[in-house]
Amino acid sequence: MKIGILGTGMVGHALGTRMVKLGNEVRMGSRTAGNEKAMAWAAANGPDASAGTFADAAAFGEIIFNCTSGLMSLEALKLAGADHLKGKILVDVANPLDYSGGMPPSLGISNTDSLGERIQKAFPDARVVKTLNTVNCNVMVNPILAGGESDMFISGNDEEAKQQVVKILTKWFGWKSVIDLGDITGARSQEMMMPIWIRLMIVNGTPNFGFRIIRGQ
Repeated sequence: MKIGILGTGMVGHALGTRMVKLGNEVRMGSRTAGNEKAMAWAAANGPDASAGTFADAAAFGEIIFNCTSGLMSLEALKLAGADHLKGKILVDVANPLDYSGGMPPSLGISNTDSLGERIQKAFPDARVVKTLNTVNCNVMVNPILAGGESDMFISGNDEEAKQQVVKILTKWFGWKSVIDLGDITGARSQEMMMPIWIRLMIVNGTPNFGFRIIRGQ
């Protein structure tokens, strides 16, 4: 499968590397062609890895992963091009973290809205699925690093798109439990898990953990 990765940070690198190793063709996109991080990643991952602009990656991919900084995601997706996203599954992994006040960051979007919803509204022909934003990038592709079985959350308006993403989560990345939070408004709760995630990372001294939902009778 051809995969487009938008973003050249740790998340994009982790997801892109895993998907290349699984036999997919992956193109990493950035704001400008020739981005050093993207080119270095492509060189390190063999002939099935390539780099280009956001638009190049979006046009190339059958499925697109938004791994850009959350408050810049809409701008990046505009550069990717609505025509290149039309009809495609757009997996939104980003969190709208605002670092303007220092650490720890706050949420730039919350409560009655979410980044996932804003992306779906801005690109109504894309099939937006929110997931993977509640764990560290290494845990995304290797959930055993969380130290035990964890739950992954998913939300989106397109049921078929969610089913395809669940297959990616379980068969490609190894997640054993995926909880469907319903339509794209579920992204609000997923993104609002970040403050507790950040606090736990600070307290525990490691980003390698996940969330587990314990169900009563």
